[in-house]
Amino acid sequence: MSKIVLDVSISLDGFSAGPNVRPDEPMGDGGERLHDWMAGEGPDAVTGTGADIEVRDAVNASVGAALIGRRTFELGLRPWGGTPWPHAPGFVVTHRIEEDFTGDNGGRFSFDGLEAAARRAKEAAGGKDVLVLGANLAGSLLTAGLLDEVHLHVMPILMGEGTPLFGGVRAELEPLGAPVGGVAAHLRYRVR
Repeated sequence: MSKIVLDVSISLDGFSAGPNVRPDEPMGDGGERLHDWMAGEGPDAVTGTGADIEVRDAVNASVGAALIGRRTFELGLRPWGGTPWPHAPGFVVTHRIEEDFTGDNGGRFSFDGLEAAARRAKEAAGGKDVLVLGANLAGSLLTAGLLDEVHLHVMPILMGEGTPLFGGVRAELEPLGAPVGGVAAHLRYRVR
């Protein structure tokens, strides 16, 4: 059965993007550093373990569909050329419904409200995970009781400002397995 999973890189002080998010800097000022672990690089790169690459490959292999916040979709369409995972359909959560379309990389986008998009994404995922893109969307899913798991990749940087993850939403989380260490600390939780 497909799960809705937030899989996100954050700074040690809890930001999922840097300040001044805009079309030419979709991750905000300095926000791309949050993804350095994906290449096995970063401020305190660990050599020889390969843990970060293994985590990245496992995440990519788990994706059956994506739920994407409207703002994240608008900012990401140009750099992605479609969905971040062309093999997996993207469901954009929005109040402004539009016709489905195929991006430049072959990824398919559909548009719907929160509950309908979540249901459609789970159906389309074929038993794989539905990954969530967008901090505001993650908070909305958590509040609605639709988020199943939270996977954090905590980078050893302090951003000081930016887009906070969850923005004050409260929840109880239960650890899933032991943390994995690499450039980032990789943590997995089930939402209670």
